[in-house]
Amino acid sequence: MTTANKVTIARILLIPFFVVEILNYVKTGSEVHRFAGLLTFALAAILDGVDGYIARHYNQMSELGTILDPLADKLLLVSGVVLLSFDHRPLLGQFPFWFAGTIIGRDIVILIGMVVIQMTAGKVTSRPHGIGKMATVLQMISVIWVLLKWDAAFGENWILLWTVSAAVLTGVSGVFYVLNGMRQLSASPRSSATTTPPAAGQ
Repeated sequence: MTTANKVTIARILLIPFFVVEILNYVKTGSEVHRFAGLLTFALAAILDGVDGYIARHYNQMSELGTILDPLADKLLLVSGVVLLSFDHRPLLGQFPFWFAGTIIGRDIVILIGMVVIQMTAGKVTSRPHGIGKMATVLQMISVIWVLLKWDAAFGENWILLWTVSAAVLTGVSGVFYVLNGMRQLSASPRSSATTTPPAAGQ
C-alpha cells in the first residue's frame, strides 16, 4: 500500500460525499451544499494529478495502482456526469444525455474487453493514452463548469464546446483502447487457432 495508492483511495472516499452534497443542494437549494460538492470534486480532480506525480517521482508504480487510479477517475466522472444529466434547473445546468451515454458506453466497452482479455490472455496490460488523459481533463472541466454555473453566466455555447470536445476525445480514446486490447488478444497463445490432429488410420 504505497503513498500514491493511499491518495487514490482517498479520492474514491470523496466521491460519496460529493454525490450527497450535490443531492442536498438540489433538494434544499442551499449554496453551502453546492460549494461543498464543488470543492470536493475539485479536490478529487487535483489529487488525480498528485497521486500520479507521487507514483512517478518516488517510483511507486504498482499493479494495484494501475487498477485503482483509472477506477477512481471513472467513478468520479460517471458520478458527476450522471448527476448533472438530470434536469435540476434552475439550480444547475444539464448535460445532454448523449454526453453521459458516450462516457458510460466507452467504459462498458473497456470493462467487457478487460474481462475478455483476462479470461483469454490471463493478464490485462493497461496502457494509458494521452488522448484518454485529455478526455478525462475535459470531462472534469465540464463538470466543474456546470457546478460553477458558468454555463449560465457565459452562455450555453461554452458548455456545448466542452462537452462535444470531451465526447470526441472520449470516443477516440475508446478506439485506441479497443485496438490495444485486440493486440493483446492477438499476442496471446490462447487466441491462436488450434488444429485437430487427424484420427488414426486417416
